[in-house]
Amino acid sequence: MNSDRPFYRAIGPNSFRRGDYLIESVLRSDSEEIRRWRNEQLSALRQGNPLTEEEQSAYFDELIRKDYPESHPGKILVRFLLEGYLIGYGGIVHIDWLNLRGEVSFLLETSRTSNHVKYADELFTFFQLIKKMAFEALMLNKLTCEAYAHRGYHVDAIESAGFTREGILREQTKINGVWVDAVVSSCLRSEYLNPRKLV
Repeated sequence: MNSDRPFYRAIGPNSFRRGDYLIESVLRSDSEEIRRWRNEQLSALRQGNPLTEEEQSAYFDELIRKDYPESHPGKILVRFLLEGYLIGYGGIVHIDWLNLRGEVSFLLETSRTSNHVKYADELFTFFQLIKKMAFEALMLNKLTCEAYAHRGYHVDAIESAGFTREGILREQTKINGVWVDAVVSSCLRSEYLNPRKLV
């Protein structure tokens, strides 16, 4: 643990580990790789156009940095590492501290998304770490997730990671000229603390 690196006050300098994987506060130095991944995977995101370097820099410098010292930030973004190598990022966004809930975001390095079995394994690991952060460190009560239905392997992986489908938002977004549904799922703190089955 390097306490000299920037971190969110809400989670402290801690890393959350599972085997060789860990998540910790996102760093400014991660921004360009994240921008590249986002631009390569537009159809998976709520992002209409490719991000420029200037836009990404402004986002990190003006919005991410201001959240670090907050005890109740609106979002907490984390870097996803395997044996010290950055393989993805995500976090909890749209945090509602009054009702103790937030939405999970997740993006894996583009080259790692083609093998859907491996993708599901790494999403599962990320979601276990995010749940640990959310329900043990932040004491949230509920995590939600919205995934586009055209990525069926992604929807299946989320539900295999312990999220329960709540419903469908019909024709929620247009991707490559086609209307696509969004699948909404969630996990409660009570489910995390008392899982129905071992996974």
